[in-house]
Amino acid sequence: MISLPTMTQPFWLRRIISDLYTLFLFTQSDIRIALLPVTLFSVAAAPLASPIQLFESTFWIWLHLLQCNVANQIKAPDEDKINKPSRPIPAGRITVEDATFLRWALVPICLAYSALYSMELAQISLTLILFTMWYNERDGDKDSLSKNFLTAVMYGISELGGTLVAGRNRTQVSPTGRIAAEVTVAVFMSTLHAQDFKDAEGDRLTGRRTFPIAHPVLSRFAIGLAIPLWSILLTVMWQLDLLCGIAFVGYGCYVGARFMLYRTVQDDKLSCKYYCAWFSVHHLFPAYWYCLHGANEYPNLAFVENMLIDMFGIAA
Repeated sequence: MISLPTMTQPFWLRRIISDLYTLFLFTQSDIRIALLPVTLFSVAAAPLASPIQLFESTFWIWLHLLQCNVANQIKAPDEDKINKPSRPIPAGRITVEDATFLRWALVPICLAYSALYSMELAQISLTLILFTMWYNERDGDKDSLSKNFLTAVMYGISELGGTLVAGRNRTQVSPTGRIAAEVTVAVFMSTLHAQDFKDAEGDRLTGRRTFPIAHPVLSRFAIGLAIPLWSILLTVMWQLDLLCGIAFVGYGCYVGARFMLYRTVQDDKLSCKYYCAWFSVHHLFPAYWYCLHGANEYPNLAFVENMLIDMFGIAA
């Protein structure tokens, strides 16, 4: 638990603690859906080279998450007053002007920190920064399709960066790690709107046309089907044993059904927590694969490609 400043502490120490807590608040709401799953993925996909690299990888992921979140939160402070009033700007801990300065100061900080590890990691950092600018400064978040696409891509880029920091080779991600990151992008892109149901009221105020706002009924059926289907595909792809497969698919069916059957704001908040847990669990599957098959083999995606071809053929 983070200790808040008290009057018995020196002023400079109170100020440092307060500023650190403000930085934490910028990322607090994304710990469950971003920081924790991406860290789990990095540890599983690298695989982790040493315990100290767990902290290094977590910090790299958090620093870039901070950069993304500050850029996003200076855009729509009025929305956060409704959806997330505890964030630093609506809570009055920092002004929009100071947060804007922080947003651009974080760009060279992220690049410099990444360059300490390798130029490949610096390139990943730069790519993530450019996508962040597209999402925020170029209003990529206004349309539901571009919002989901950009968020999923940034998520995958963060996973690649965290994996490089966590592994022995900081210039190259293993084939299993690359495949896992690509699949995560696809999963996230098709299920990301699970987070949007609970924020619909605030999104309307800022003019965002998210999937749940544009298609309130269709979006619930889409998430209700996508989570169970992905559960089955991931189980087959990573070759889970019978018990693990039944548990994962069963939980995915439960989460998908919740979004279709329970539709109040409080229900959506709870369903989103269950979704975050489901999403986090599948990030551990690369480690499961390494345990059974080692680093010299990697998953075969041919069955996914054939299934998609069959689906498009039926639709045509």
